[in-house]
Amino acid sequence: AIERKDGNASGKTLLEALDAILPPSRPTDKPLRLPLQDVYKIGGIGTVPVGRVETGIIKPGMVVTFAPQGISTEVKSVEMHHESLPEAVPGDNVGFNVKNISVKDIRRGSVTSDSKNDPAKETKQFTAQVIIMNHPGQIAAGYTPVLDCHTAHIACKFAELKEKVDRRTGKKVEDNPKALKTGDAGIVDLIPTKPMCVGAFTDYAPLGRFAVR
Repeated sequence: AIERKDGNASGKTLLEALDAILPPSRPTDKPLRLPLQDVYKIGGIGTVPVGRVETGIIKPGMVVTFAPQGISTEVKSVEMHHESLPEAVPGDNVGFNVKNISVKDIRRGSVTSDSKNDPAKETKQFTAQVIIMNHPGQIAAGYTPVLDCHTAHIACKFAELKEKVDRRTGKKVEDNPKALKTGDAGIVDLIPTKPMCVGAFTDYAPLGRFAVR
């Protein structure tokens, strides 16, 4: 409590309130998902993919799989800010050295996962909830915009408009709508035009969010 001439005030001080904040839980217990931002070839070291750990951990000695390519290899070392790490956790931006993989084999948008724990795979088709924020016309089946999902930048076809939903409640308003326009929300089936890896939002939120530009 704080005593003042004009009466006492009770409650926490700012510092007490800050001390009481629980740090955000990092999803270290989930299987590894690390979307690549870039892949470098470094003389004397070899191939070094770079990206941010979204879920799980990555450490030297681990066998990882890259999706959608389906290539597996061992992690030789993990580095952050030019320092070797025994392991990297969600939120860490890291570079890691991999064996027997060329820079041509993997690229930005590839997703790194643990070969032994729910490895990521290519996504041939997925169902998504979309909200049309701003679009000049109507969106019908066949519309093929570019999606930005994690670090991937790939055109995906709206194969089927399954439902129109109320954007506030999420309740179904209409089955198989002919089109969606600005302000509408819907459930749609999307088919990537090139190999791509996405994740279910409920399991791997950073791999289940996307923007259409």
